[in-house]
Amino acid sequence: MIILYNTLTRQKETFRPLIEGKVGIYVCGITAYDLCHIGHARSAIVFDVIVRYLRFRGYEVTYVKNFTDIDDKIIKRAQAEGKDVATLAEHFIAEHDRDMEALGVLTPDHTPRATAHISDMVALIEKLLARGMAYTIDGDVFFSVEKFPTYGKLSGRTLADMLAGARVEVNERKKNPLDFALWKSSKEGEPWWESPWGRGRPGWHIECSVMSQKYLGETFDIHGGGEDLIFPHHENEIAQAQGATGKPLANYWLHNGFIRVNSEKMSKSLGNFFTIRDLLKHFHPEVLRLFILQTHYRSPIDFTETSLREARQALNRLYGAAALLEEISPPMHILPPSPLPPKEAEVLERLTESKDEFLAAMDDDINTARSLASLFDMARTINAYLSGRPTVKERATLYTLGQAEKYLKELGGVLGLLKESPRSYFAADRKREVAKRGLNEKDIERLIAERTEARKQKDWTKADEIRTHLRKMGIEIKDTPAGTTWEVS
Repeated sequence: MIILYNTLTRQKETFRPLIEGKVGIYVCGITAYDLCHIGHARSAIVFDVIVRYLRFRGYEVTYVKNFTDIDDKIIKRAQAEGKDVATLAEHFIAEHDRDMEALGVLTPDHTPRATAHISDMVALIEKLLARGMAYTIDGDVFFSVEKFPTYGKLSGRTLADMLAGARVEVNERKKNPLDFALWKSSKEGEPWWESPWGRGRPGWHIECSVMSQKYLGETFDIHGGGEDLIFPHHENEIAQAQGATGKPLANYWLHNGFIRVNSEKMSKSLGNFFTIRDLLKHFHPEVLRLFILQTHYRSPIDFTETSLREARQALNRLYGAAALLEEISPPMHILPPSPLPPKEAEVLERLTESKDEFLAAMDDDINTARSLASLFDMARTINAYLSGRPTVKERATLYTLGQAEKYLKELGGVLGLLKESPRSYFAADRKREVAKRGLNEKDIERLIAERTEARKQKDWTKADEIRTHLRKMGIEIKDTPAGTTWEVS
């Protein structure tokens, strides 16, 4: 049984989809006028994990995430750069897709664009006008919030509260300052489409009401997005859609929290604005994913370089356990002996407990912070078992390790982690860290060779001095029967 916190009711609720076994989810995507930043990464990863988990639990999920490809910000940038609006939007949509692929984010089932649904928006606006929910002024069409008595129910604000400090468009012609544009009459130099009210373009909010209903129905299961979209965007979506159909737009509203940078709001003017592209030059995509998932999706995250380094070390621990299993490569379908020896039975019990705790955490409002803790418990169990040097040729041991590998990969996959082979991951991590710290692999290998020779000559003082020197460089070495290995700490 999955429990979700519903922003609309401000409480946790048992998730019951409209159609048993099927889930429709819509998430607001980017406005295509710039590269994606760390805030976009959080929303994308949060809802990627929600979709992954629902599918893991056996639901048939239809996932829709839109692109806003016509908007004031897009027009302003296109004009500033002397570019065509459609060309600019297309460029940043392609850049978005590149970033999402790098982050390991699943491609939604539908990725509709606003400009491909203009006629549908016009049809919805006509319904609102026919029902007296909207009005026209000189080619513009506005939604009348006073005609929708429950306006504010998502954000929990009254009309008086919203008027006091709302983020609304200033337009003296509106009947109420909170009324918002459904259709904007064309201005010189801007893209336009024909409509019953003259040439113009849609307002921002109408597109999501239209596209979500087109692909998921008049009422669907989950609507998601960042916390900043609760008001006015999602509030207006509800008003438009329900105003036209008389039905709820979505039954569950999920919102991820903000990201702050060094305890400050992220802003280009403050110089603390990080694009996904910038971050992935220095950190593995799964490091960024683990960093984000260490905090419950509704809570704020404070982003610092130190926190990313700590996330890297944490991910290395998970991949370290996976590497031990990969080295042994236990068969996945071996049958267990009956009964299992006490040691193996104890290990399997702990692994199963960790899996159950993982699932319980995810069922409790997708608590990835707790589920990650369970995954680390599993890694510790694997490490402790293998440090006891079991006889890996015995069937009980192979079965136990096979189950451990299955659980680790299966649950890691739910979070979008442990998707690479440990060998590839550590090779890439080492290369990235060496470059980031201005080190030289050949110098490191030379020092390790000198230490190996010193050990052969039983010059333990020199060997220890080299180890200490390497450690000061951030290099940790490990002596194994196959030779000395190293990694960047």
